[in-house]
Amino acid sequence: QVQLVESGGGLVQAGGSLRLSCAGSGRTFSTYAMGWFRQAPGKERDLVAAISWSGASTYYPDSVKGRFTISRDNAKNTMYLHMNSLKHEDTAVYYCAAKEGRLLSRVGNNYNYWGQGTQVTVSS
Repeated sequence: QVQLVESGGGLVQAGGSLRLSCAGSGRTFSTYAMGWFRQAPGKERDLVAAISWSGASTYYPDSVKGRFTISRDNAKNTMYLHMNSLKHEDTAVYYCAAKEGRLLSRVGNNYNYWGQGTQVTVSS
């Protein structure tokens, strides 16, 4: 089992950048594939980035491709989401999630553990 805590959210102007962090507990952090999801009010939860256990494989939907970068440091039990060129429509609560097994997944229901979320607000 792993516990996840996100940090780094906040208010930023359109065009700006933020870096989110997700700290995981436990010695087995490196055995999980990980992902970042977001949910805006009244909308469904969407995947914004996923990464395999080693970091060798990543996935981004078209909505964030070229602007967001997911990475992980297994030695520090931490995953990151670097967000550049932020847009108003990126405003949402961002969640990190861990999936048992080493292969990444685009499907939220495949993730077993979730953080509490961190708010990102992009002013236009």
